[in-house]
Amino acid sequence: MPPFRFLHTSDLHLGKRFGRFDEETRMALQQARQDILPRLAALARDNQAAHVLLAGDTFDTETPSDRVQRQALAAMGAAEDLTWWIIPGNHDSATAEPLWAALSKHASRNVKLVMAPEPAEMAPGVFLLPGPCSHRFAGRDLTAWMDSCNTPPGAIRIGLAHGGVVDFGSEGDGAGETISPARAGLARLDYLALGDWHGSLQVNERTNYSGTPEADRFKHAGRGKSLLVEIAAAGQPPRVEALESGQYHWQELALDLTPATDIAVEIEGILPADRASWRYHLLRLRVSGWATPPQRLTLEQSIARLAPEFCHLELVADRLGTEHHIEDLDLIGQGGALRVAAEELMQAAKDPALAQEDRSVASAALNRLFAYMQADAGTEERR
Repeated sequence: MPPFRFLHTSDLHLGKRFGRFDEETRMALQQARQDILPRLAALARDNQAAHVLLAGDTFDTETPSDRVQRQALAAMGAAEDLTWWIIPGNHDSATAEPLWAALSKHASRNVKLVMAPEPAEMAPGVFLLPGPCSHRFAGRDLTAWMDSCNTPPGAIRIGLAHGGVVDFGSEGDGAGETISPARAGLARLDYLALGDWHGSLQVNERTNYSGTPEADRFKHAGRGKSLLVEIAAAGQPPRVEALESGQYHWQELALDLTPATDIAVEIEGILPADRASWRYHLLRLRVSGWATPPQRLTLEQSIARLAPEFCHLELVADRLGTEHHIEDLDLIGQGGALRVAAEELMQAAKDPALAQEDRSVASAALNRLFAYMQADAGTEERR
């Protein structure tokens, strides 16, 4: 028998809303998720894999719209040379009977909805042992039954499940209590394909999380990946290769400033080299250290100027302190009420007798006054 090859993926979360982003970004990310199925099909074909295993959370909720359901089924059905094996996860558990009934009604013959913990023959001599999520919180290890499941001698055994081998906290959202990390060995599995964790993670030689094929958070940097798995024969270690499958690249970068930092040079140095690809990047810039008001203004203006070229560009400056110099006040005013107000704010920002919160409020107010005055100055120059 030739080596058995398949694509392992999970956590597509079709229909995810991405509510924290603006409308344009939400629409782009939602479309990328819906388009992931044709990309997975192409990836499987390019690597001579005839099967795609979806290890749960194909949908983001138990009530995805008809459009999301039907378009997903149509994309899988169009790849009629592939067989798709799908189990319920914690976000789209088997208790969502209307969802799975609708999927069953409209699914093509090459789409296998695996709803029961019983072996299924994927190909001659190859058996799938699934652990579908019966409920959002199953309360037990849904892979335990695999230990006592018998298959023909010499058959390849592949487990498919959704849940954590450790407590993934809010990411796992309580998906079916902890799966034994020793399950592959206990159940004589040649490979255990897991879903729930949104980044690629190897548990052991025969157990892997594929992660989501289209990245959806800064926690897991880079583009989404899927795993190409090849099993030469029962009992032999699988060959696993991570393949980039996502369209959008997520990254969080740190930038530590001093009053001597050249802001423009620093920003240019950390941005992706290929400017044409920025539209596919979501970048969060976390800034810390100390900066003068002119530096802060340059930083904020630079981010505002560059942001439209990215899918999303976000500045987080809550750990950036401001170092106020008396000469900065000259840019606000040489005299008068504004100068007096600026001097009082600078004194308050540096007053050790005040609480840190009060000093921070004074510093922020001074920064805002500086920005307003510079904006007004720019307007006057343009006139």
